[in-house]
Amino acid sequence: MTKNYDLVLLGGGTGGYVAAIRASQLGLKTAIVEKDALGGTCLHKGCIPTKTLLRSAEVYDQIKKSSAFGIDVSEVALRFEKIQERKQTIVEKLHHGIQQLMKKGKIDVYNGLGRMLGPSIFSPLPGTISVEFADGRENEILTSKNVILATGSRPRSLNGLVIDGIHVLTSDEALNLNECPKSIVIVGGGVIGVEWASMLADFGAAVTIVEYSDRIIPTEDKTLSITLARSLKKRGIKIVTSAQVLPETLEKNEGVTISAKIGDQLQTFSAEKMLVSVGRLPNTEDIGLSNTSIETDRGYIKTNAFGQTKESHIYAIGDVIGGLQLAHVASHEGIKAVEHLAGLPVEPLHSELVPRCIYTHPEIASIGLTEAQAKKEHVVKVGKVPFGAIGKALVYGDSEGFAKVVADKTTNDLLGIHIYGPHATDLIGEAAVAKLLDATPWELSEAIHPHPTLSEIIGEAALAVDGRAIHI
Repeated sequence: MTKNYDLVLLGGGTGGYVAAIRASQLGLKTAIVEKDALGGTCLHKGCIPTKTLLRSAEVYDQIKKSSAFGIDVSEVALRFEKIQERKQTIVEKLHHGIQQLMKKGKIDVYNGLGRMLGPSIFSPLPGTISVEFADGRENEILTSKNVILATGSRPRSLNGLVIDGIHVLTSDEALNLNECPKSIVIVGGGVIGVEWASMLADFGAAVTIVEYSDRIIPTEDKTLSITLARSLKKRGIKIVTSAQVLPETLEKNEGVTISAKIGDQLQTFSAEKMLVSVGRLPNTEDIGLSNTSIETDRGYIKTNAFGQTKESHIYAIGDVIGGLQLAHVASHEGIKAVEHLAGLPVEPLHSELVPRCIYTHPEIASIGLTEAQAKKEHVVKVGKVPFGAIGKALVYGDSEGFAKVVADKTTNDLLGIHIYGPHATDLIGEAAVAKLLDATPWELSEAIHPHPTLSEIIGEAALAVDGRAIHI
């Protein structure tokens, strides 16, 4: 059976379903083809489940430290099965919400594997979608004026390092652990690696991070990296950098043992489990790219600034095109792609306007250039204020960290904001608005920040850029 649409989306993750909703708002007849569950990696294997576990870890850690708040708790017990139940309840509630949004927008959802066809009897253009169903039903054929590819990504492993789901895990398998491991080696000290390290350490695991670069979270501001490493080490997490893991040395018995080359030396690491967090791979296999003239680079689909591929009626968004692989980026790329194909005026998405969040304890959030990046192109001035100077942070019981504002000394342009501390991932929203509106540090400091709140640190750091901070 053939069905006709204005837009078909291949992939119903965050980017796909948000783009579908925007298309529906514009009056486009829209369909989504999703082989798993709506919400994609973010909802089922990424953002939501990991942050749910992180929240449980944070609460557990706070309860153990409750005596500092004058509250004595005689017994604290970790019930990992209850933590997993809470995670699944939240995921299912959000999944149901997305399903309802599809019904509200009259968006057709096909639960199957979609592949693009070449020019055929169905359409003279490539991009018709053939939907294959797991239950053996006859394929559906979806023709469309436009297609958006939003097939996402999956965890990458090191060559020769086989993920068995028992001893050697990616974040996908780790999300379904029945109990917290007593010890774990985390290969990779990027965002995913440090978040899992922070979480598992709070749950009581002995954690070792082995990172190839010379520092953890190497793409972020160096001050953030150094401060996070210091904090994690204080919590008992071992961090080894400039380490090349050797997959061929992996041994599995009751646990895992693996070696890494550090300079001219070999060091061996042993633990109950190993978590591999070395990046992600785009899901571009078996979606019919070979039936089109669409170009790829290292597996990622090449697009212009609006998401158009070499086939002008086929767009691609989210992790499958590389760049900043973040759910909120995919959502915005999806909206812009839909508006562009609908003929609306659209501004390209600018990476310097994208907030970046790391949900360790304390949290990290950034937007714009790091100080080192800024110094390559600008004469900079920097303001930095510790959370210890903010009353609400002391009240909250978490005054570790700082806010840092980087600006151009000549033009006063705001170049970057970096926050390490309590609720940093919430506070960065103000910085995102400031960057969008091209604000200056002076304008940030003129905004009245209520007292006592954690947000006061943004105003103080903006004042500190010109040596006018009040509380330091």
